[in-house]
Amino acid sequence: MRYRYLINGIVQGVGFRPTVYKIAKKLNLKGFVLNSGGGVVIEIEGENKDKFLDTLKQNLPPLAKIETIKFEKLKEKNYSSFEIRYSKNTQKTTSISPDIAVCEECLKEMFDKNNKRYLYPFINCTNCGPRYTIIKDIPYDRKNTSMKKFKMCDECYKEYTNPLNRRYHAEPISCYECGPTLNVKCKMENGKWENISEKLKVKSEKWDELKSDIEKIEFIAKKIKEGKIVAIKGLGGFHLVCDATQKKAVNELRKRKKRPFKPFAMMFKDIETIKKYCFLTKEDEKLITSKEKPIVLVKKKIELNGIAPDIDRYGVFLPYTPVHYLLFEFIDFPIVATSANISDEPIIRDSDELIEKLSSVVDYILDNNRDIINACDDSVVQSIGEEYITMRCARGYAPLNVKCKMKNEKLKILGVGANQKNTISLAFKNKVILSPHIGDLGTIGSLEYFERTIKTFRRLYDFNEDIIICDKHPLYESTKWALKQQKKIFQIQHHFAHALAVMFEYDLKGDFLAFIFDGTGYGDDGHIWGGEVFIVNRNNFKRIHHFREFKLIGGEKAIKNPSNMAVSLLDEEFAKNFKNYTLAKNLKKATFPLTSSMGRIFDMIAFLGGMIERNEWEGMSGLLVEKYYNSSIKEYIDFEIDKEIDFFPILNFAAKHKGDFELISSVLINSIINVIKKISKNYDLPIILGGGVFQNKTLLSLCKERLKNVYFNKKIPLIDAGVSVGQIAWGIWNNI
Repeated sequence: MRYRYLINGIVQGVGFRPTVYKIAKKLNLKGFVLNSGGGVVIEIEGENKDKFLDTLKQNLPPLAKIETIKFEKLKEKNYSSFEIRYSKNTQKTTSISPDIAVCEECLKEMFDKNNKRYLYPFINCTNCGPRYTIIKDIPYDRKNTSMKKFKMCDECYKEYTNPLNRRYHAEPISCYECGPTLNVKCKMENGKWENISEKLKVKSEKWDELKSDIEKIEFIAKKIKEGKIVAIKGLGGFHLVCDATQKKAVNELRKRKKRPFKPFAMMFKDIETIKKYCFLTKEDEKLITSKEKPIVLVKKKIELNGIAPDIDRYGVFLPYTPVHYLLFEFIDFPIVATSANISDEPIIRDSDELIEKLSSVVDYILDNNRDIINACDDSVVQSIGEEYITMRCARGYAPLNVKCKMKNEKLKILGVGANQKNTISLAFKNKVILSPHIGDLGTIGSLEYFERTIKTFRRLYDFNEDIIICDKHPLYESTKWALKQQKKIFQIQHHFAHALAVMFEYDLKGDFLAFIFDGTGYGDDGHIWGGEVFIVNRNNFKRIHHFREFKLIGGEKAIKNPSNMAVSLLDEEFAKNFKNYTLAKNLKKATFPLTSSMGRIFDMIAFLGGMIERNEWEGMSGLLVEKYYNSSIKEYIDFEIDKEIDFFPILNFAAKHKGDFELISSVLINSIINVIKKISKNYDLPIILGGGVFQNKTLLSLCKERLKNVYFNKKIPLIDAGVSVGQIAWGIWNNI
């Protein structure tokens, strides 16, 4: 009897076939293993064939993930040996591995003087390195990646073709002889950029014998020490880098990038250095040192001027490419490592575009000639007790693959998400794939990236959607794009999609009480929703409560400037104390959209309490409220709850106690939690929490602590980046 397996999941480019080979040899089995568009095909014969699957599951490679296994019993073929065969091009359903940080084994080799890859800045193996960012097509073979142009040398080829070697079919395999190289570009006095790699004369203080690429890294390190701003090419795009401890350099980067207040992420040499600057929980440390190496939001210990003004958090992460590790051999301080882009546009992936768009920002560029096919930004996560939430799902996590049960396996569904923090999602063959973070669809560049991402996933999976699901907001660019396609279209209410994304992550069935708090979402009544309480199930929702509606004075401008909106809602005795009193009261009579947005409530409280004059960047007011929360203050305002939740009294409270940031912030958080508890007592239902306001770590942690049966997104972003998953979930569950 011959056993045949078709194994689907993250099983290509992660050392899966050599693992199968080793197990088959150990169990004295005959047959073969090969990659196909549908996954990995395995055929085995022999006395120990019944032991094979359990042995494989217990010995999976670090990056492998089995999603489905199809099994057949067939007639014996009497194979004479076990072999690894060439890939077959069949229907593409296998999952693409995210890019993974360089592994410990590769780092050990990189710093071993006797290793042929000593100090090699592109070292990788089947357990680490680029995946999604270099792939053009499936199956994941070298010819289908940006490594195709680099012909392997004889030594690399021996490793690549040896099933017992850690680099067996590691598609980005290379060395000094045959791989990519670094180059340094400098802006000359005439304004033109020139490759100066051949002109560098660097005498190393660290190594006697220098490889040319290390000279380039040391040169860039010296420029960072001098306070220069450099761009360094990573896995999925460029970072803008400067010395995070030099106030002058940080301020210059802010000035050039026209980013005066929004926090910068920082990269540190190691976890010990992060602990000098930050307070870390066990979960923080676990996230920071994980194989994904995301940016993690943690509490400040030491203030670094200009990095994260006013708030008490840093976004920190560790090196994740060989180049990063080599850079830190020459510097002993944290660096700003922020995405190289124009505000709200995607991360830049090639130096020509970088020079075109950011020539006035950077002084030097550390580039390389391995092309990035698919741009991918850094992931951002945050610990919540012993758990975590994903705020940006990208490098290390995305493409995110989730197994599901589709009633119609032949149906292909595309969810195109929201307008802010956009992602797309695909559903086919009992799986959902969430794209990496795309961003806000407010510029031509971001729209091009949105469309390019759709084309990429269509190509990678031979995916031609039958149905497109989008938001109901008529002005969302994703909605406009969907309505132009000659496909069957469904539109799902924004906050319902948030709730569905939570239900999908946990495969929840039945009715739930959903609190969806965010900044903006188009309501079924044409108003802007954002402080919503629903009863939801897989099919529909009922809006049972919402925060009292108010005029969004100034329209979208109110997001940045909540002053007129806030003062217009105050009682006379408090309103007259504000300099914009007359203007606000007059504007209140004008026609503006109505909203129930919790995000705008936070903005108004922060303004009235004196924490901000303007909302300088998205989420600023929420982080300030979180910063000033004092757990010893138990006071709250008991909002009246009918259909509407009357929060207006806390506006007067904030104005009355202006300047007492701790009191105002604590009362706001406590009052919101009280509302959730009061309403939940009236419904014997488990609770869903969703929407961007629940990024507030304090609010979410206290809800988790004080409520029972609470669900919120963790792997799937709970912000608008999760909306595309909610859209897809509705399509799957409603048998469309």
